[in-house]
Amino acid sequence: MMLPLARCALNHLKIQSIPKVVGRQKHSKPSSNFHDTYGNMMLCSGAAFCLGAYIIFMTQMGVEWNLSPVGRVTPKEWNE
Repeated sequence: MMLPLARCALNHLKIQSIPKVVGRQKHSKPSSNFHDTYGNMMLCSGAAFCLGAYIIFMTQMGVEWNLSPVGRVTPKEWNE
């Protein structure tokens, strides 16, 4: 049971019930948001920027890619 003062205060606030708001939003035309409009373009441009920055960073750093172990790995003597 609500206090009469609290009930009166809540009634005077212009709060609409959730079903009324949802019903009103259903009838409005759905507008495209930022992600619908620019989502794929932003994703591709961000990926291209990161890839370009990675490539520039790696080429400027002078990393030597010693991927092959040939010449670096020597066999050890077998101990019996």
